[in-house]
Amino acid sequence: MQDLAIIYQDDHIIAINKPAGLLTVPGLATPDNAFDQLVHQHPNSRVVHRLDMATSGLVIFPQSHESLVRFGHLFEQRKMTKTYTATVAGIVAEDRGEITLPLICDWPNRPKQKVDLEQGKHAHTQYKVLERRLDLQTTRIELTPITGRSHQLRVHMQQLGHPILGDAFYAPDAIQQASDRLLLHATTLEFVHPFTQCPTSIHCEPDF
Repeated sequence: MQDLAIIYQDDHIIAINKPAGLLTVPGLATPDNAFDQLVHQHPNSRVVHRLDMATSGLVIFPQSHESLVRFGHLFEQRKMTKTYTATVAGIVAEDRGEITLPLICDWPNRPKQKVDLEQGKHAHTQYKVLERRLDLQTTRIELTPITGRSHQLRVHMQQLGHPILGDAFYAPDAIQQASDRLLLHATTLEFVHPFTQCPTSIHCEPDF
């Protein structure tokens, strides 16, 4: 069991830094998950969103039914701005850009996703280069998902030709083995707080 670091807390939500390799909610892969751990100390916790097991970073847990409803609306209406930090293979040429390839579940290989131009659901990612490491042939990049499709950031970076280091699903073996974890981290959540109406920014730097 891994200790959960609480990054932000008020009367309505708790935001944790979920470690890589830990499920957000109960699942089939392992009984250990962030939600069950948090509920032991904060029994009013609810689930409003989640991260992939391999992804680290910020997850918000509402602390009442009313908070669940209000924060649920923020996510549904795309009024929750999320930014991620990733380290990808290769040197990304453009300083910034966007990817709008539609995604669909790759059913024979689920939970993998794939690009499907005809039947895929709209998916939109913006990216900005933070640092180019010519010596390592890697790029540190900021990713902003406009939509929230499963594995969206991982597939979009692979389609750009720059898979995320440590990605067991979408990276070639050498890039997968370049890190012992997926180098993808939910770094910032920004929103207008639905109870106080104050602009709120929660930030948690990755450990890579």
